[in-house]
Amino acid sequence: MPRDHVWGRLRPRGYLVSGAPWRGAGYLAGGALLGAAVLLVGVALTAVGAALTLVLVGIPLLGALAFCGVPLAALERRRLRMVDPAPAPSPHRTPDTPGINAWFRLRVTEQATWRELAYAVLLALVLWPLDLAVLACAVALPALLLIAPAHLAAAGGPAHGVRPAKLWLVESYPAACGTALLGLVALLALAYPLGAYAAARAAFARLLLAPRDTELAASLAEVTRSRARLVDAFEAERRRIERDLHDGAQQRLVALTMGLGLARLDAEPGTPLAERLATAHDEAGRVLTELRELIRGIHPQVLTDYGLATAIEDAADRSPVPVDTAGTELPRLPEAVESAGYFAVREALANVGKHSGADSARVTAVHTGEVLRIDVRDDGRGGADPAHGTGLTGLADRLAVLDGTLTVTSPPGGPTVLSVEIPCRAEA
Repeated sequence: MPRDHVWGRLRPRGYLVSGAPWRGAGYLAGGALLGAAVLLVGVALTAVGAALTLVLVGIPLLGALAFCGVPLAALERRRLRMVDPAPAPSPHRTPDTPGINAWFRLRVTEQATWRELAYAVLLALVLWPLDLAVLACAVALPALLLIAPAHLAAAGGPAHGVRPAKLWLVESYPAACGTALLGLVALLALAYPLGAYAAARAAFARLLLAPRDTELAASLAEVTRSRARLVDAFEAERRRIERDLHDGAQQRLVALTMGLGLARLDAEPGTPLAERLATAHDEAGRVLTELRELIRGIHPQVLTDYGLATAIEDAADRSPVPVDTAGTELPRLPEAVESAGYFAVREALANVGKHSGADSARVTAVHTGEVLRIDVRDDGRGGADPAHGTGLTGLADRLAVLDGTLTVTSPPGGPTVLSVEIPCRAEA
């Protein structure tokens, strides 16, 4: 437990000389003021609701009451740092689309919104009176005892026959000093119960406003976002490499091939020079072909220009096994979805050609409006195990970033079916 936490400071040594008692008192004082303000706002909203027609404004009023807890909970999670420095992440998710309507619909369906409303009600009706009572007993009463000598002096003192005003039945300076000493002892002794109550109060607020499962969900969400960022960065790097090869190395090879072809025309046929130029020209052509295939494998231009449907048909035409395509009339989808779907088909067709022994394969791609589904079926021997290869494992990880799934069904004897599902919507 961190040393700055109030629970970590509640020990005989070091607590009274640390800032923990002051932070605990400040936390409770802020809670008392905030709770009183919430009570006043709640009474005002209730009065407005009672004065107006319930049918017309009842639901908006309920929404207003519910969403009063959202900013209050955000403020309370910040105030927790006074006694508990551990992070208190927000349990709310970010809407998929911008706008107040999307935000409102999401907040209504979240349990965290209603937990925060329950906390606001407890704060207004129960918690702030408790905070105020603890402060009165642990701070206000000992402070009154501490100022007994000052009060006696302000009243004129016992001199000149003037009877001073009584404070705690104190009429002399010795008695006032004794009362002040008693107040100091009480203040020091009650600092421990004050800190314990502040820590318990903060723990209760954390339980409602930032539960443990919320912290785990926030961590998982951050992991998912980081994986998505890595995939985007990887895809951007692939595109950069593809552009550099297409605009740089490929153009140079084209120029080299053309130069060698022209040199062959100038060389006398049948001479050793002509043979060497012919060999170099043929080799340059083969290198250019391989480079084009490499560029297409990094990121095919047809995918960017014409979309996933045309790219799937292009991959089927290049497969060593005859492939039939069906249902590939797809709308334009998000770039990451099209890229993941295309490379899933490429990997599946590559496995069909290398390992399945199939005579034919079939690719079916359908977009239902919410989900893209791609099935690659072959009539090979079956018995495929995705755990024995890294290609499908990498594809599964890539699909997981998009909340997609990869399923392989391959009983002995076949057929083998690779199914990809990615939730997505068509681009406008």
